[in-house]
Amino acid sequence: MERHNETRRLKWALAISVGYFFAELIAGFLTNSLALLSDAGHMLSDIGAMTVSLYAFRLARRPATPESTYGYHRAEILAALFNGLALWLLVGVIFTAAYNRLSSPPPVESLGVIVVAVLGLLVNVAAGLILYEPHHHNLNLHGAFMHVISDAVGSVGAIVAGLVMYFTGWYLADPLISVFIGLLILYSSWNLIKESLSILMQAVPKSIRLEEVQRTIENVDGVVEVHDLHVWAVTSGIYTLSAHAVVENGEDLHEVLNGIEDTLKEHFSIEHTTIQLETESREEKEFKGF
Repeated sequence: MERHNETRRLKWALAISVGYFFAELIAGFLTNSLALLSDAGHMLSDIGAMTVSLYAFRLARRPATPESTYGYHRAEILAALFNGLALWLLVGVIFTAAYNRLSSPPPVESLGVIVVAVLGLLVNVAAGLILYEPHHHNLNLHGAFMHVISDAVGSVGAIVAGLVMYFTGWYLADPLISVFIGLLILYSSWNLIKESLSILMQAVPKSIRLEEVQRTIENVDGVVEVHDLHVWAVTSGIYTLSAHAVVENGEDLHEVLNGIEDTLKEHFSIEHTTIQLETESREEKEFKGF
C-alpha cells in the first residue's frame, strides 16, 4: 500500500513536470535565455528521473526468483544512482553553454524570462510538495525530489537573472546565473550519489550504529557475546543482519533466537536476520584449539 501511494505521488509530479517542460523550452528559445533553457534542460532531467523511478518501483514489485533471491529491490537504488549521475551530466551541458556565452552574451527578453521563471518556480514547489513526505524514507524518491528541488533553485536563479537584465541591461548575468545553478546542482546531488553507492557497497546504513546493535543484542537474556556482525540495506528501509551469538549453557536456543529477532525489529526495524547461535562450551573448545 505504501509503494502504491508513492507511485501515485510520483505520477502526479511527473504529469506536472511534463506539462511545464514544453512551455519553458519554447519560452527559452523565444526569449533567447540560457538560464531558461538550462532550467528547461533540468526539467527534462526531472522527467527522466521520475520515469526511471516509476519503472524502478514497478521492477521492485517483482517477486524473488531462484536467480534473484532478494528480488529486485535494488532497482530503486540503481535508479537513484542514475538520477544523480544524470544531474552531473546536465551540469556539464550547462557549463559548456555558459562558457560559450561569457565572451559575448546575446540580448535576452528579460521580462519574458521573469514571467516564465516565476511560473516554473510555482510548478516545482507543487511537485516538491507532492514528493516531500515519501522522500524521507525512500532513496529512489529522494533522487526524484532532489531533481525537483534543484530545478526550483534553477527557477529562482532565472528570476534573479531576469530582474538584473531587466533593470540594468547586463546580459552577462544570464550565463553567470547558469553557472551558479550548475554548482548548486552538483552540491545537491553529491549526497544522493554517495548514499546510493553506500547501499550498493553494502555499507552499514547511516541511521544504524553497529556498536549499538551489538550492545543491544548482548543485552538479550541468555546472550553472552556477539561477533561476525554485519548490517546492510537491500534498499531504502529494508535492512538485513547476519551475526554469530554466543549463548549461555542450558539456555533455550529458540527462546534466545526469538528474543534477538524481536529486539532487532523493535529497536532498529531489522526484520531480515541470519543468526548463528553458539554455546559457551563450543567457544571454549575453539579458543583452546580443540
